[in-house]
Amino acid sequence: MNAPTRFRDTVAFMAILALCLAVSALGALATASSVNTWYPTLAKPSFNPPNWVFAPVWSALYFMMAIAAWRIWRKPGPTRARKALVLFCVQLALNLIWSLVFFGLRNIGAALGEIVILLIAILATAAAFWRHDRLAGMLFVPYAAWVSYATVLNAALWRLN
Repeated sequence: MNAPTRFRDTVAFMAILALCLAVSALGALATASSVNTWYPTLAKPSFNPPNWVFAPVWSALYFMMAIAAWRIWRKPGPTRARKALVLFCVQLALNLIWSLVFFGLRNIGAALGEIVILLIAILATAAAFWRHDRLAGMLFVPYAAWVSYATVLNAALWRLN
């Protein structure tokens, strides 16, 4: 790999990572208004994780998402991977919207509907990534698993509250 290509790839990775971290930060802002006030008052199922688990899990997931998207971006022929990258952006937006609906609006029922759509978008993105790059697709498996768990948790919170 020559120096200009290496530089371009590095800048692209940093931009994709910055996008993922920006979504994470915006989600954290929405969460901050409720995580210490409203959320502790909710009845929770026995499988609700402690609050300290969320930050490291989400940090790892956003980093893996960035690596996966970067691997797809690097594929030859930008139009080949365009659909996969559009799906990536859609699921990233839906990820943020869930935080806004659940924690910002404190609407557990609407968040449940939204997270189901998010999970479908994640699975579609993973499948699209898989077709271009198997590792990129595999990097979405932990994310899909976590959001599947979060969907069950969201449903339990809706039922209990």
